[in-house]
Amino acid sequence: MKEKNFDEFEKIIGIKFNEQDILKQAFTHRSFLNEHKNSKRGHNERLEFLGDAVLELVITDYLFNKYPDKNEGDLTSIRSALVNAQTCAKVSKKINVNDFLLLSHGEAKDVGRARQYILADALEAIIGAIYIDLGYEKVKDFILKYIAPMTEKIIKEKLWIDAKSKFQEKAQDVEGVTPSYKTTKETGPDHDKKFTVGVFLREKIVSEGEGDSKQEAEQDAARKALKEKGWE
Repeated sequence: MKEKNFDEFEKIIGIKFNEQDILKQAFTHRSFLNEHKNSKRGHNERLEFLGDAVLELVITDYLFNKYPDKNEGDLTSIRSALVNAQTCAKVSKKINVNDFLLLSHGEAKDVGRARQYILADALEAIIGAIYIDLGYEKVKDFILKYIAPMTEKIIKEKLWIDAKSKFQEKAQDVEGVTPSYKTTKETGPDHDKKFTVGVFLREKIVSEGEGDSKQEAEQDAARKALKEKGWE
């Protein structure tokens, strides 16, 4: 297998590692080692564990200082929207993580939903690697550059609110019915699918939402349904 050029990834993110091996480990999926038993490099799960904690700390500090008027519950929900797998996968795509992943042949062929989780995990592992190799301030800069800016969209579009739960509560309270969701359209290649989902009360469609996953499309549909019904 052709060796990945990690110098190129360092150029993309604007960070030069002291020890590039730890960056390579951040991209190494467990499945890769099953096919390369002589590899002296470990997989990225420990780095992912560390990176997850570092990411949460940096984002918590950022939100605490940026939004002094928001309560604990709102800050927790906004943080969850910023550090979840969906957001991390989007950031991974933005910095071309997929081009450098070290996967087994089987995993490399799977470009569906499982790949999104691999991309999200790899981003957390990269964060862990930056923290170990270059320290807290450098990893903080990375997170503030690539992840924190997504806060504005999350708040503006109310992506931090669990619209599905809110719509269900309102629908049961006002109309005595539990909403149902149905995928109405799928477009795009397997590695970049877009979903359209309709939310129904009984047999009547209230609104449709779109997203990179069915869950994201359902939340979008529920947000639009809340607005359509005047239940915001």
